[in-house]
Order: sequence, then structure tokens, then C-alpha cells
Amino acid sequence: MIDTIRNNKLSRFISKHQKYLLVLFFIGGFIFDTITLGRIDRTYDLVVLCLHMTFLSLTLYLYNLTDDGKWNNTFLERYQRFFPLAIQFFFGGLSSAYVIYFSRSVSLSKTITFFVILIALLMANELLKKRISNKYLQFSIYFFLSFTFFTFMVPVFIKKMSTPVFIFSGLLSLVITLTLITFIHKQSPSTRSEVRLGKLYGIILAIYGTINLFYFSNLIPPVPLALDSGLVAHKVKKVNNSYLVTYERDDWYVFWRDHRIEFIHSPGENVYIFTSIFAPTEIEKSIFHRWKWYNTTLDTWEVLDTISYDITGGRDDGFRGYTFKNNVMPGLWRVDVTTKEGLILGVIDFEIISDPNLQPKRMKERQF
Repeated sequence: MIDTIRNNKLSRFISKHQKYLLVLFFIGGFIFDTITLGRIDRTYDLVVLCLHMTFLSLTLYLYNLTDDGKWNNTFLERYQRFFPLAIQFFFGGLSSAYVIYFSRSVSLSKTITFFVILIALLMANELLKKRISNKYLQFSIYFFLSFTFFTFMVPVFIKKMSTPVFIFSGLLSLVITLTLITFIHKQSPSTRSEVRLGKLYGIILAIYGTINLFYFSNLIPPVPLALDSGLVAHKVKKVNNSYLVTYERDDWYVFWRDHRIEFIHSPGENVYIFTSIFAPTEIEKSIFHRWKWYNTTLDTWEVLDTISYDITGGRDDGFRGYTFKNNVMPGLWRVDVTTKEGLILGVIDFEIISDPNLQPKRMKERQF
């Protein structure tokens, strides 16, 4: 009797405050992973993300059959009210993980697209009247997070990343999502009454095409690689297992970066580009620095040199490397940090100033 009263009170509380609880559980999942996750190839991270994805898929199935009375008179009946909250928690947890991993890249222009998509989906989830019960939105978010999940996980498990691996990861996510949707649609009369399968398939395929378009247009980084740091330097020297990088510090009020992008160049001096690339353990890749100079006469960027070096993943602070040029011209420069396939990890912009009356100030030597 007491348990029944408690359950009734809990049910009334959840029904009355569901609007706020859904948001709180999403935030809870987001905060949980923000605090606990660190590296995509760490065992703990892998276990947590795999559990998130597995339980999200299972909970979506259970939730979508609730309106059909599928779980009446079973042990799941008392937990039905928690299904939407659990879905929001897993949405928040997976979203938080991807924000953490994407934000490792120092090139905001290559990660902002992901954040825009993520925020748009979350705003839609909040603003739609039916919220999580809107099945079109529900499965759209699921597929987006599933796609991102597999593009991170597959390279880590097979210890290889390339364009074919990305394509395989996306197709795997697409097949799993469409299979889950089809299975639920066949099992649930209420879902069949709410959802036109062709329309939902069309939405999922549109998301699939959009993500691929962004990837091949270099609007998102080639995950799980990320450019941890990148700067123009006056000197780079390897000492034991560390790199000593000498560069000019920017003014104190430029809080978003430490190095100055105006490079005061002396005759005969080398110009160095130092980068640190995060890669999961045992993934080996060739990284390229594509040096470009802006030709003001032709109003175009000219590629003057492309220099490569190999990396092996596993180091917390990224695999370090550098390239340099000696015969440089004053003006605007840009170094694209790319993979062998031409996918851009980040872009380092700077300006070379050749003026005998100017000398570098605020020089700093930093160990990487």
C-alpha cells in the first residue's frame, strides 16, 4: 500500500514537472561526461560511450512501445515513466562526449559546424511541443549521435583511420539506425499511426548526406584526429624527448592565444610551424604542412611548399612535429595542417614582417 502511494506521488511529480526534468536529465548527462571523460581511446571512455549508445538504443525501443501497452503487467511497467528521462540523459552524455573530443582542435572553424548542428537539434528538442515524444526528432537526434559515435569508435578499435573508414562508419550507423526504426515501426501500432516510414527514412538520409558533405568540404575535422596546438615560431629545438619552442608572445589582452601572429623576420632566419596532433593509441598517420602565401597581385593564395611528417597516436598532449622554411617573402601566410587524404585538421595564419627597424619582443621559450 505504501509503495503504491509513493509510486502515485512520484508519477504525479514526474507528470507535473516533466518539462523541467527532461532538461535537467539532459544537463545531468552532459555534466556527467564532462567531468569523467578525457581520451577517446581510454578504456573508461570507451566503456562509458558504448554503454550510453547501447542503453540509448534499448530505451528508445522500450519507450516507443509504451503507448501500445507492451509493458503492462510486466516488471517494466513501474519504470515506464523514467524512459523519457533516461533518453535525455543519454542524449546529454553522448553530446557532451563529442563536444569534449571535438573541442580538442584549436581550429574553431573546423569544429563550429558540429556545434551548430548539435545546438540546432537540442533547441528543436526543447522547443517542439511534444519534445522527446516527437518521433521524427527523436530518431534524427539518435542518428546524428550514432553517426558521430561510430566515426569515433571504429578508427579506435581497428587502429586505422582514412576516408574509407569514415564512409564505413557512417554506413554502419545508417544501417543500425534504419534497422532499429524499421523494427520499432513493425512492433508498435502507435508508432505506425504517428510516423510515415518513408518520410522518416528521408530525414535520416538527408542528415547522412549533410554530414558527409560537411566532412568532404572540410567543415568538420577528420575525427578522431585533432590539432591540439599550432603556432608560428622563431626556433624549434628537440631536447631529449621534449621540444623547446621559441616564439613571440602576444599582448596580454589577447587572451584566446599565447603566440603572436605577426612574425618579425630577420634576414636569413628560418620560420617554423610547430604542431601537436592528438591521435588515439596505435593510429599512425602522415601529417602535411601546406605552406601558402597570399599573392596580392593575383589576389590568390599560392601553395609554395608541402612538407610531411609521420605521427603515432597515444600521447596525452599530442604527437609533436614541425616544418620550416628559409626563403620567405613578407606578407600574409597560411599553413594548412592536413592528412594524406587532404582533410584539414586546422589552419595556422600569420603575417611575416620584414623591417630592419623592428625586433621581436616578449620572446618566450616553451617546452612541449
